[in-house]
Amino acid sequence: MKTIRFCPAKVNLFLEVTGKRPDGYHELATLFAKINLGDHLVVEATPAETSEVTLTLTGPVASMLQADENNLACRAARIFLDHFHITARIHMQLEKNIPTGAGLGGGSSDAAGVMLALCDIFHKDKRELLVEAARLGADVPLFFYEETFLKGEGIGEKLTPVEAPGKMPFLVLVYPNTAVPTKEVFKRLRLPAPEAILTKRSNLDKLITYIGCASPLAGWKHLLFNRLEECVVPFKNSVRNVLLDLRKTNTDAVLMSGSGSTVFALVETEKEAKDLVNKLQNEERIVFFTTFHRSLKDENNGNKDTSYGGGSPQSVCKCNV
Repeated sequence: MKTIRFCPAKVNLFLEVTGKRPDGYHELATLFAKINLGDHLVVEATPAETSEVTLTLTGPVASMLQADENNLACRAARIFLDHFHITARIHMQLEKNIPTGAGLGGGSSDAAGVMLALCDIFHKDKRELLVEAARLGADVPLFFYEETFLKGEGIGEKLTPVEAPGKMPFLVLVYPNTAVPTKEVFKRLRLPAPEAILTKRSNLDKLITYIGCASPLAGWKHLLFNRLEECVVPFKNSVRNVLLDLRKTNTDAVLMSGSGSTVFALVETEKEAKDLVNKLQNEERIVFFTTFHRSLKDENNGNKDTSYGGGSPQSVCKCNV
């Protein structure tokens, strides 16, 4: 059997680090948003006496990865087979469009896509894989959800869908051809004071309320925040240059995504976005124009499935924040 999936990238509209656990992982308060930049995955599975997993990589950034057993897509397939005690020959074709080390969750999205594709093929319940998915990567469970916007807590695996009923801005993403290892970023992090954390967490709640009220970008762009910028921008000239170039264009809704290195801007109109792409494009970076990823679930009047691992959708419309 064969199945095809789109594996979307994500950006973080907000990211605060709230603490560090004894196991070394950091606690987060974040707002994830899936976007229409993504990888394209084809998964074929046939019964076999012994299991075999193979991967073919294509696409503009395929050379950034190895098609071996350490690839997250291959590891995800092996986890699926082991968890459900299935023997099969699995072949995957992955068209890579999401750069690696970019703060866009590409590897996590691919891993989730493989697990979900195999659940479809073998008629298994995806909820049974959530714990294994979180062990594979903190961002992997995010892509088990169909919703576009999700509030993330814990190490990012405690997820609550957030309704966004209104028109959303366009996105321009700039990848400065620099991969930023996440471990390197967190080594530089100095946790903020508890008072600062409380303030920022209240801003996250305000941001969610504004988005849930379909407020224009002008009303909430000042709430965009990423604590990890201070751990990347002073140390990576290419990332800093992108931020400076974006701000020179009088675009003020600008933020680094995740642990970097991609920087994105939110703009109100498609024309503004395309003009910005033309201004920013050069041989030292890759610039993308895209939109937020809307699933069928997002379009169906807020009919949310939160029966696995998440809370109820947040949609409190009190915009006097």
